Amino acid sequence: MAHDHHHHDHGHGNHSHDHSHGHSHGHAGHSHAPTSFGAAFAIGASLNAAFVVAELVFGYAANSLALVSDAVHNLSDVIALLLAWGGAWLAGRRPTETHTYGYRRASILAALVNAGLLLIAVGGIAVEAINRLRAPAEVASWTVVWVAALGIMINGGTALMFMRGRHGDLNVRGAYLHMAADAGVSLGVVVAALLIMATGWQWLDPAISLVIAAVVLVSGWELARDSVNLALDAVPRGIELRAVRDYLASLDGVTEVHDLHVWAMSTSETALTAHLVRPDGHDDAFLHHVCEELSHRFRIHHSTLQVEISSETCRLAPAEMV
Repeated sequence: MAHDHHHHDHGHGNHSHDHSHGHSHGHAGHSHAPTSFGAAFAIGASLNAAFVVAELVFGYAANSLALVSDAVHNLSDVIALLLAWGGAWLAGRRPTETHTYGYRRASILAALVNAGLLLIAVGGIAVEAINRLRAPAEVASWTVVWVAALGIMINGGTALMFMRGRHGDLNVRGAYLHMAADAGVSLGVVVAALLIMATGWQWLDPAISLVIAAVVLVSGWELARDSVNLALDAVPRGIELRAVRDYLASLDGVTEVHDLHVWAMSTSETALTAHLVRPDGHDDAFLHHVCEELSHRFRIHHSTLQVEISSETCRLAPAEMV
């Protein structure tokens, strides 16, 4: 089921089509978001691949270790973009007999691998910078400045394409962070090269690299933490479990809520299961209303509710049962 990845951007006004019939989802309205980011992934990956080639050519021509090592770093970015793109594409695949959720979890795995790549890249930048501090290399040349300036434009432009989706989808945030980090690295290279030409201080190049590495480390760490949590079926960031439980407990006729679980099906979709004790029984209208409200209030679009007349009969009722 290719789901609407925009749920997270438009507030709460547009979810009425999502759960009007429990689980009978319409597919028409769900396909435009992945394709729009598909274009961003395609353009970003192509531009970055071309840029890697340019950096290698000019780096060898100018004998600049800075450009060659940046090319290797950018190559990891092309891989990161392709991973995120593949994860997003797999997440949109239809369920099968063996994978009843489809391949939604692939988007979480892609975010996890991307976080790892980001942290490895930080290590690479830091090691390179420390080596440079020990033995400064000649890096100041106009070739370096122009190639790095091109890098700012390509990476900055690609980051902007992913900017609006970065809060809603961890995968898009991973792509955004990689591109933004790269634009930062390129900016650092330009600033360092210009300052070195003005002052002759070769140590500025590695010093700026270390500052950038620290910034990338913080954002990469957050991405790693969030994607590990999603992989462990944690409650997605932005959803307060207590608020969900209070809402369900406050429903008309509901005397108890147990076996409540909220987890991420993919980097942009959330599921919920719960048992509601309602002595008066229930009708479909009650269930549809609750699913609709969970979608509106909490952006939980896949709710499965079990209504029981009494909690006596449910062996999952005790709080310590999972």
